[in-house]
Amino acid sequence: MKILKRILFTILTVLMVCILLRGILYRHIVTYKSIGQRTSYTATSNNLIQYIEENSVKRDNLSVESIIKESLSLTAKTLNFSFSESSRDPNSLIDSKKANCTGYAAFFFAVCNYQLKKYNLSEQWVVSSEIGQLYVFGTNIHNYFDSSFFKDHDFVIVRNKTTKDFFAVDPSVNDYLHIDYVTFEDKLK
Repeated sequence: MKILKRILFTILTVLMVCILLRGILYRHIVTYKSIGQRTSYTATSNNLIQYIEENSVKRDNLSVESIIKESLSLTAKTLNFSFSESSRDPNSLIDSKKANCTGYAAFFFAVCNYQLKKYNLSEQWVVSSEIGQLYVFGTNIHNYFDSSFFKDHDFVIVRNKTTKDFFAVDPSVNDYLHIDYVTFEDKLK
């Protein structure tokens, strides 16, 4: 009985550590590599613009990190993941609320880009919607799937135009695992 309790305690401890350190673990295990870029969408629908304005933090100045976190939050609150074919246009996603990784990235892109312009940071920062592949411990996992759904994965890069520093985010992973930033192998540095 004592051994069983120790085993159970060890399993629970490992699980708690994994949950608490999930972001750090994910960033050490999974690397994103870009294989192209998606078409970018801007927030043009009144519903989307109104949603961003009504649900954004009201401050005079926001840092790029705050804008990214807020854009991730607004994306997660709005969208629900779907394996079926869905729109990529954030202006229609605000109403349908169903998206796959492509829609999540496009929605985040539109929200983040809108806020960068609103806070006069778009001259300094640029957002790109990336088509990528995920590498787990250096191995491309997309090679192990036959489905066209898993041939690639969309994520977003927010890059400083001058310094080339960047923030890589995966809005769909953020929604389900609450992981803010991801590891991106940058070819520009």
